[in-house]
Order: sequence, then C-alpha cells, then structure tokens
Amino acid sequence: MKNRIIGFLSGLISGLFGAGGGMILVPTFSLINKMDEKESRATSIFCILPLVVVSCIMYLKNQYIDWNIGIKSAMGGVIGGIIGSVLLKKLNNQILNILFVIFLFYVAIRMVI
Repeated sequence: MKNRIIGFLSGLISGLFGAGGGMILVPTFSLINKMDEKESRATSIFCILPLVVVSCIMYLKNQYIDWNIGIKSAMGGVIGGIIGSVLLKKLNNQILNILFVIFLFYVAIRMVI
C-alpha cells in the first residue's frame, strides 16, 4: 500500500509540475523501502516511464508541447541518460547522495530567484 501512495504522490507532482517523479521516488525508496541508493535510482527511472507517458498524453491533448524544442531536448536526454547510467554504475553511494543534494539545492534556488 505504501508504494502505491508513493507512486500516487510522484505522479501527482509530475503531472502538476512536469517534473519531480525522481525527486520524490529516490528519497522515499531509500528511506521508506530501505533500498540501496543505486537500486532506488534505477527503480525510480523505471517508475517514471508510465508517469511521463500519461502526463505527455494529457499535455498533448491540450496542445502544450513545443515539438521543435521537445525533440531536440529528447535527443540530448537520450545521450545524457546513457552517460548517467554508466556513471551510476561507477560512482559510490556517498558521492551520488552529495551530487543529488547539490542538484536539489541548485534547482530550489533557481526556482526562487
């Protein structure tokens, strides 16, 4: 039941803000499910796929997608995803946590400013 609630919350945040699934799933998988950091990240990526598909369909229905920017960004995202998954395998959990916290702080500060 708790994993369904976690999924619901990450889907809600993803649908509302267009992002955030991983920011919810990774910490909750690590803290609540006691998963290894790498396993948490990999599982969150797996979970995000259906969230993204459903949100994309809804955004598509409302004609919110800029196809030119979206396709170019997706191409870069594929390359970044490959590099990120290779790095995930090589980095230890402590470094991953530090990088994740730095990223979250950066995003939070940019959103406020």
